[in-house]
Amino acid sequence: MPFSLFRTVIRRHHDHGRPHHHPHDHSHEDHETVRSGAGREIKVVRRVLDANDRMAQANRRLFAAHNIFVLNVMSSPGSGKTTVLMRTLGQLMPDLRCAVIVGDICSTLDADRLSVSGAPVVQVNTDEFGGDCHLAAHVIERAAAELPLDDLDVLIVENVGNLVCPAEFDIGEDRRVVILSTTEGEEKPIKYPLMFRLCQATLLNKIDLLPYLDYDRQLALRNIRQIQPDMSIFELSAKTGEGFDPWIAWLRSQIAAKRGTAKG
Repeated sequence: MPFSLFRTVIRRHHDHGRPHHHPHDHSHEDHETVRSGAGREIKVVRRVLDANDRMAQANRRLFAAHNIFVLNVMSSPGSGKTTVLMRTLGQLMPDLRCAVIVGDICSTLDADRLSVSGAPVVQVNTDEFGGDCHLAAHVIERAAAELPLDDLDVLIVENVGNLVCPAEFDIGEDRRVVILSTTEGEEKPIKYPLMFRLCQATLLNKIDLLPYLDYDRQLALRNIRQIQPDMSIFELSAKTGEGFDPWIAWLRSQIAAKRGTAKG
């Protein structure tokens, strides 16, 4: 049965009503000053990601209970992430029932495009709680509550366009994918190593532009392998569809592996 459009905009504060204060130095740590017995001041640093990690595990249990494979897709702005997902959805549906959570600071532009697929789409805008550059686990929990989980096989999260913060936040996903385009520099994996270290696959997008760009494809691939030697890399073009078959085959294998061991 084809899905009808299911789209909403979530504009809420983090942590059940409390504003989320996101440090822009990306340390994500809480600093406290205490006094020792000798009267000296000592800086105590605590990670504030612990609460996110607990919620991510709760999300993971929720998705497992519903036998849903969750893919977290990340990239810098302009990499072609939404276009990749439009073509990906077109090749996964209708035999796999898919939904999408889209993260952006503001607007529903990407959600509008993805809704054409017929998949339920939930838009998350972060502008009203500080313009966060990532989706955190509790935001995914709230967005997932708007979806028909019993009727889904695959949930794709299009994270906020950023190569730093999204990598630091577990959201309860099964696999992480980063999209790197040929219109970006070959050095991106070296400059943003955490993103490439924590992902299971890289999509090198816009290869149709290689004849027109001064882009060293081999250097880009070497840089990815330097950070993550076991990375699965798929060179493709979201515009023409070139190279999509290996990517879709890999994705389907990951989905099958998760769903084959999930609860009946």
